[in-house]
Amino acid sequence: MNGLFDRATPGACWPKSGPYGPVLVIAVLCLALHASGVAAGELSSAELAQLSIEELADIEITSVSRRPEALRDAAAAVYVITNEDIRRSGVTSLPEALRLAPNLEVARSSSSSYAITARGFNVGNANKLLVLIDGRSVYSPLNSGVFWDVQDVMLEDIERIEVISGPGGTLWGSNAVNGVINILTRSAKDTQGTLVSLGVGNEESTAAVRYGARLGEGGNLRLYAKGFRRDDTTTAAGTTKSDTWDGRQAGFRADWGAADNGFTLQGDAYDREYEQATSNDDKTRSGANLLGRWNRALEDGASVQVQAYYDRVRQSVPGFLPGFSEASDTYDIHAQHRFLVGGRHDIVWGGGYRQWRNDVTNGAVITFLPQHFELKLADLFVQDTIALSERLKLTLGAKLEHNSYTGLEVQPNARLAWKVDDTSLLWAALSRAVRTPSRVDRDFYVFNFPALPLRGGPDFQSEKLIAYELGYRTQPTPQTSLSVSTFYNVYDDLRTLEPVPGGTVVIANQMEGHTYGVETWGSYQVREGWRLSAGYTYLEKRLRLKPGSGDTASVKGADTDPHHQLSLRSVLDLPHGLEFDLMLRAIDDVPAQNVPRYTALDARLGWHVNKDLELSLTGNNLTDRRHPESGSTATRSELARSVFLKLLWSFR
Repeated sequence: MNGLFDRATPGACWPKSGPYGPVLVIAVLCLALHASGVAAGELSSAELAQLSIEELADIEITSVSRRPEALRDAAAAVYVITNEDIRRSGVTSLPEALRLAPNLEVARSSSSSYAITARGFNVGNANKLLVLIDGRSVYSPLNSGVFWDVQDVMLEDIERIEVISGPGGTLWGSNAVNGVINILTRSAKDTQGTLVSLGVGNEESTAAVRYGARLGEGGNLRLYAKGFRRDDTTTAAGTTKSDTWDGRQAGFRADWGAADNGFTLQGDAYDREYEQATSNDDKTRSGANLLGRWNRALEDGASVQVQAYYDRVRQSVPGFLPGFSEASDTYDIHAQHRFLVGGRHDIVWGGGYRQWRNDVTNGAVITFLPQHFELKLADLFVQDTIALSERLKLTLGAKLEHNSYTGLEVQPNARLAWKVDDTSLLWAALSRAVRTPSRVDRDFYVFNFPALPLRGGPDFQSEKLIAYELGYRTQPTPQTSLSVSTFYNVYDDLRTLEPVPGGTVVIANQMEGHTYGVETWGSYQVREGWRLSAGYTYLEKRLRLKPGSGDTASVKGADTDPHHQLSLRSVLDLPHGLEFDLMLRAIDDVPAQNVPRYTALDARLGWHVNKDLELSLTGNNLTDRRHPESGSTATRSELARSVFLKLLWSFR
C-alpha cells in the first residue's frame, strides 16, 4: 500500500481513489455512522469513563515540572495517552500503545524489536529518549537505549503515559535529550477485584490475570501475572525469519495512605525466550525490580518525596554472539523537596545517586573490556517557577550531574509561559541536554570479524544538544483542542566511526548539525460518544562531519527518520454497548534504510456484553498485505495484516 505522501495510486486492496483513499474511506464511514443518528442516551455505561475535551485538559501530569499541574498549563510539548485510549486502541504491548502519541516515531523491525524516539535519530537503539516506568529509569547504559521487548506492564493497570518531546535533562538527567516517556500505573486502590484478560490472533496469543484486595488498615494490594507468545515474521522475499518469542511476567503493587501522603512498594519479575535462526539455543532475557516510594504533604503546599529502587537484568545471546552474556544490577535513590516562597516562587529541588554494575562474559567476536564495570552517577537539581504576573510565569532550573565517564555535566533550562486567556497557553523554552557515553561507546570491541574491525573510543565524550522551542496550546471551544510546537535543535559531538591506522574503526565524536520541525495535534468532540483526533509531525535534519573526520557513512546513516508523519483517529460509541474505533497512520519513507512510505489502518470493534464482560476484535495493517517499518533491507521483517480477538472479564 502506498503512503499518503506518495503520488502513485494505491495498491490493489483499495479502489482507484488516489493516494488519499484510506482517508476517504474513514471519512465516509464516520459520516455514515453520524448520519445514522445514534442517540446519546443509548450509550453504554462503559462510555461514562471517557473524558471530555475539557476534562482531558485538566488531567494532572508530573513529568514536565516534577510537580502536579494541569495539562493545559504545562509549558512543553506533552501528549497524554490515557488508560481509555489504550483500551480503545486494541493494542497488546507498550511499544504499540506508544503509536497513539503523535509526537513519537515508532517503527518495528522484527517480531520483538522496535525503534522508538522523538524528534529524530530513530535507530534500533534510539539513544536520545529517556523512558521511566513509575519513576524507574529503563534506559540501558550498556548500549544507550531501551530494550523494548522486556518493558512491560499489564496494560489495563496503566493510569496514563506522559510523552514529552523535547529535552528534559534539567529534571530527569542525562539521556533525556529528545524526549521523555513516563509510564504511570494505577494505584492498587483503583484495581480491586479480579480481572482476566485473554487474547488470541493469527500472530500472537496473550493471557493475564490481576487480583486486587484490601491490605490491612488503609492499605491496598494488587497482584498480577501474564504471558504471551508472538509468532515468526517474514522478510520481503517471503522467508520466515524464525524470530518467534514468548514471555512471562508477574508482579505486585501495594499502597498505603493517599497519593500525596503515603507509601508505595512495587516489583516485577520477567523472563523472555527468543528463537534464533543462527543457533539451536534460544536467546534469553530475564530480570526483576523492586521500588519503594514515600510521599509526604507538608504545610503551605510543600511536599517531600523519597524513592529508591533495585533493577536486575540478565541476558544470554548464543549463536550470532557466541558465548556472550550480561548481568547488570542498578541501585538508585532519589529525593526531592517542593516548597513555596512569598507567593511567587514554586521551588522543587533534590538529588540522588545511582550505581550500575555490569558484568559480561565475552565471546569470540563481541567483547567488552573491562569485563566488569561500575558506573556511578550523582546529581543535584533545582527549579524555580516564578509568577511574574497572574498570567506570566518564568521557570529557571539546572541539573548538575557527575558520571564515571565524563565527569561533571551541566543541564540548564529556561521556560516562559504566558496564559493568553483561560483556555490558551503560549510558551517558549531554551534547554541544554546531554547523552552520556555507554559501554558500547567506550568499551566495545569486535574481534575476528574482518568486515567490521571496531573498538570503542577511550576519549568518547557526551553528545550535546541546545534546544530552542516555541509552542501554543488552546481550547477554542469546549469541543475542540489544539497543540502546536516548533523546535530548532543544535547538536554537537555526535557519534561517528573514524578509521585509524591498522584498518580499525574507532567510535568518536566528529559529527554536528541541527534539526528543526513542527509537531501538532488536536481533537474534536463531534458529539457525546464520538471523538475525532489528528496529529502531524514534520522533521528536517542537517548534519555534517567536523574537519578532519574520515567517516564515510554516519551522516547518510543518520537519515533514519521520516520527514512527515500523519495520524487520524476516530473513537465512536454505538448503541447496545458497541464501540467502533479507527486509526490511520501515514508514514513517509526512511532513505537511509530504504524503507518506503506506507499507510496503515487499524480498526477495532468492541462489545460490552454487560458491565463485567467485554469482547473486542482488532484488525491491524488492514490497508496492505505487508510493509517494512525499520531495519536493513536484508534482515528486517515486513509487518502483515493481523487480527486479534480479546476477552476482558472483571468481577469482585
